[in-house]
Amino acid sequence: MKNIIIRKLIVDENNELFDAQGMKYVEFKSEFPKIREYSAKILEHCPEQFLEGNLLEQQLSEIIKNGIKHGNKCDVSKKLKIWYDLRHRVRFIIEDQGEGFRRLEEWNEFYRRRQQALYDGDFGLFLKLAAYRGPESDESDGGNSLAAALEFWNGGIIYNNAKNKVGVVRWFSHGSG
Repeated sequence: MKNIIIRKLIVDENNELFDAQGMKYVEFKSEFPKIREYSAKILEHCPEQFLEGNLLEQQLSEIIKNGIKHGNKCDVSKKLKIWYDLRHRVRFIIEDQGEGFRRLEEWNEFYRRRQQALYDGDFGLFLKLAAYRGPESDESDGGNSLAAALEFWNGGIIYNNAKNKVGVVRWFSHGSG
């Protein structure tokens, strides 16, 4: 069995993705029904070529949703802090006031097994690993948004040590067309 390189969620408090110098900043109350509104507000001046249809808005909304739902437990007295830079690439730092993503290593192992099953052609195992469910998950959770995020955020997904702050970046190639 060959080993494949599988991307994963990384914890690195000192990663350059957490350098917020020159970034814009907003903060929002943890109001779950306003997730799409928050995303739209941040992206209202985003260059068209970065939007990729609605993929960027979907990815940003997922990160905001996770911070509000899982981090701040939809407590409107808690804030979600967002730093962003949409100049030469798309980069966000999002911090909630929660206890952090306590099952990050468990999720990485789940994802590694899932991707290895896909690579090996073990579709039975892959289907069994179709969705990640932790003890606090509900029917709307499945970890698939994190799997999609690892592909979308091609510059990485980095968490701070407390795992309540995430930095992401998406680089775009500059074509001549």
